[in-house]
Amino acid sequence: MGDTVSVSVRVSKAKAKKVEQLAKATERPKSWIVEQALDAYLDANAWQVAHIQKGLADLKAGKAVEHERVAAWLKTWGGPREGKPPR
Repeated sequence: MGDTVSVSVRVSKAKAKKVEQLAKATERPKSWIVEQALDAYLDANAWQVAHIQKGLADLKAGKAVEHERVAAWLKTWGGPREGKPPR
């Protein structure tokens, strides 16, 4: 426990009950359940934010394809004249 700190959060009674039920069912401490959930949330959101930032940087660098070109390309999907992705 040398690298851990205590964090206090308030949750609804329903969430607290779900955490308790899952902890009992998995024979894990409630703190472990909450930490796993927090890890998953932080990882997913960090991934999303990183990709959004990359996309915005690409736009600023002029690396973009106009909406109209993409929409026109998508209309060809599945047809005999399916086009190549616009660049």
